[in-house]
Parts: sequence; C-alpha cells; structure tokens
Amino acid sequence: MRIGIPREIKNNEYRVAITPAGVAELTRRGHEVIIQAGAGEGSAITDNDF
Repeated sequence: MRIGIPREIKNNEYRVAITPAGVAELTRRGHEVIIQAGAGEGSAITDNDF
C-alpha cells in the first residue's frame, strides 16, 4: 500500500501525521511511504530524519 504524508497547511498547526519511527514500521511491513518535503518542520523533524 502507498501512504502519503502531506505537509500541514493550516495556520498554527505544528503536528505531523507520522513520526520517523512510524515510517520505519510501515516500511518494515512492506508499505511504501511518501512524505512531502517539509512535512515535519513544525515538529522539528527534518526530511532526512524520515
């Protein structure tokens, strides 16, 4: 399954839909995770962390 994680566009919304650990678990289970650039910026998670 392909799972997409978009960057949040709402004002004052700093959460991200998934953590790097969650991405690792999903990919370990055979899923493809696509993360939009900058999706974790509000939560201090860089693109490289994913």
